[in-house]
Amino acid sequence: MVAPLGRREMACHYIEERDISIRRACLIFNISVTCYYHKSVASDENKQIADLLINLTEQNKNWGFGLCFLTLRNVLGLPYNHKRVYRIYCELELNLRIKPRRRRIKRAKPVPLAVPDKINQSWSMDFMHDALTDGRAFRLFNVIDDYNREALTVEIDFSLPAQRVIRSLNQLIECRGKPVQVRCDNGPEYISNALKDWACDQGITISYIEPGNPQQNAYVERYNRTMRYDWLNQELFTTLAQVREQAEHWLYHYNNERPNMGNGGFTPIQKLNQAA
Repeated sequence: MVAPLGRREMACHYIEERDISIRRACLIFNISVTCYYHKSVASDENKQIADLLINLTEQNKNWGFGLCFLTLRNVLGLPYNHKRVYRIYCELELNLRIKPRRRRIKRAKPVPLAVPDKINQSWSMDFMHDALTDGRAFRLFNVIDDYNREALTVEIDFSLPAQRVIRSLNQLIECRGKPVQVRCDNGPEYISNALKDWACDQGITISYIEPGNPQQNAYVERYNRTMRYDWLNQELFTTLAQVREQAEHWLYHYNNERPNMGNGGFTPIQKLNQAA
């Protein structure tokens, strides 16, 4: 038994190949003239969904279905059901291969971090490393607001001593306001007397995590992982100027276009606007 859509396609083929009338073709294949002229709205919508999914996965090679769907729903504001989007996602064979989980030793679950209830209650900062194509290593200094996971700045240079950290934090305070506390590890820049004296003068608490426990700074560690896989690992850098230019684009993309699971699937800027 051939479905009406299949019979309509056969009728269209006969009309083009054998030059018969539309009414006669409809009688031969047992479909109504209305069915012949009907144009499915769903087909156009499915094509739109497919085009958007292809563009998202091409621009963000590490994204799976979850981030793609949240972008369609929350960022672009499209009302499509997740089952429909997932069906098209599978038809396009966009499924990312899921690595099998290795068995791990059971460990005690870490105490979850406190979730701030407004901006500037708690910031987190950390360093990352990468290298140019000529082998020279450079550092990245990241600061995020724990409330909405917003990336506040990324400072990039071959060397970032304590004075550069202080300068970057002062610039953030001028445009965003002063945090109650800043969470960090025990790196030499963070435990320096210069940073401690600055924090004392500003009335800001420096909250140091325990040595060897990066999970206590999980917000910025998760951000670092996203930056590594979604940006740094995708590019080859020849100059610091190139890294800094791309960093500006990355910050805008992360804060305005990338859904964040820690924000309930909304971007950091959407979470900030909701709280306003």
